[in-house]
Amino acid sequence: MRIFITGGAGYVGSHCVREMCNAGHHVVVLDNLTSGGHREAVDERATLVVGDLADAELVRGTLSEDRFDAVMHFAAMLNVNESVSKPLRYYQNNVSNTVSLLQSMQACGVGKIVFSSTCATYGDVTVAPITEDMPQHPITPYGRSKLAVEWVLRDCAAAWGLGATALRYFNASGASSDGTLGEDRKPEYHLIPLILQVPLGQRADIKIFGADYPTPDGTCVRDYIHVEDLGTVHRLAIESQQAGEFRFYNVGTGHGASVREVIEAARQVTGHEIPAIETPRREGDPPELYADPSKVIRELGWQPAYPTILPIVETAWNWHQAHPKGYAS
Repeated sequence: MRIFITGGAGYVGSHCVREMCNAGHHVVVLDNLTSGGHREAVDERATLVVGDLADAELVRGTLSEDRFDAVMHFAAMLNVNESVSKPLRYYQNNVSNTVSLLQSMQACGVGKIVFSSTCATYGDVTVAPITEDMPQHPITPYGRSKLAVEWVLRDCAAAWGLGATALRYFNASGASSDGTLGEDRKPEYHLIPLILQVPLGQRADIKIFGADYPTPDGTCVRDYIHVEDLGTVHRLAIESQQAGEFRFYNVGTGHGASVREVIEAARQVTGHEIPAIETPRREGDPPELYADPSKVIRELGWQPAYPTILPIVETAWNWHQAHPKGYAS
């Protein structure tokens, strides 16, 4: 297949580019190399076009130069807290730019897309595990922007035969198994890389936001899904996509790890004591969020290769230890 991948120089996108190249697909990446995108992360077998998704002329021109079979769409702004203070940026980038992309796809006869969605579309959930038939009531502009794109994809599937899959990630984590691709975002706000900054000497301790939740050890529980497992599920989704079909899947391991469990895994992997400081809860943090992935397992035949937290942290540590300054190392 000939696949156009937006945001393919980013954390999840770059791993998916490698997965598609390994499977023998022809890949062209569009990335503006900001917000976590890195030229060094793009597989050398792929073609990189440096540009912004907002440049409709560039997008349409690139799509028209090649007979693409499908699009994988990762280009988006991801900081939940920032979306609250700057909602227009998120609706412009995540929704308006996606509509423009779809218009270009329709004009160029590209009829399949896999979309990087999020479990944040479910909102403030009080029941776990989360299934796809649960109501979607996102509570932030980030989550609402992702849900809006899902609505657009559903309507395009019905109106002009677009084949579309929305993959609702839980917590993307880890790094490539060979240690050459990993997470390099500034500022960093994901738990595992923040924890690993302690043994790297980049911070003194890790904060635990709330230790009095109704969970086994009092800390929040989340579903950590390895980034290579995300690559596999994207490949399975695009290879099986049918015209006019809108599909949606939760992508997680099916169980969670608490903040304390993640810290303890990092202690085991790094051999560092990693001081942890308990602080008050953050507003809006639910006690438990983890997926029921039975639908994606059943329909796509996918299985996570990294079902537990320790090997996920091991791959992350291999990357961060070798790249303490990210790709600039």
